[in-house]
Amino acid sequence: MTPLGRGIAGVAPTLAPEVGTSAERSIGQGEASYYGEELAGNPTASGEPFNPNHLTAAHRSLPMGSKLRVTNVRTGDAVVVRVNDRGPYVGRRVIDLSKAAAREVGILNSGTGRVQLALVS
Repeated sequence: MTPLGRGIAGVAPTLAPEVGTSAERSIGQGEASYYGEELAGNPTASGEPFNPNHLTAAHRSLPMGSKLRVTNVRTGDAVVVRVNDRGPYVGRRVIDLSKAAAREVGILNSGTGRVQLALVS
C-alpha cells in the first residue's frame, strides 16, 4: 500500500479511525461501475480468475491486494473490497466493482453510482 504520508492522485490523506485496529485514508470520490457474470472465470490482472460473487474490484493504480471501503455517497451503503484487477478504462470512472460488491453498495440496478473511496489498513 501507499505510505500513509502520501496522497494518491493529488488527494491529501485523511486518517479516520475504524472499529478495531485498522484505519482508513480517504482517496477521493468518483463514478463506480461493475462487471458481472459475462467475465466469470476470466483471469484478472492479478492472475486469479474473476468471480462476480467475491467482493473484489478493479482500480487503475492501487497495488494488488489493497483493501478499499467503497461508500455510495447518495445512500451511505458501503462495502470493503480487495483490488485484484486493473481498470476501469471507460470515461472518468474510478473503480469497477464485482457484481457482489455492486449489490452491497447499492448500484446494481443503476449500473453506476458516485462513491467515496478509502484505503483500509
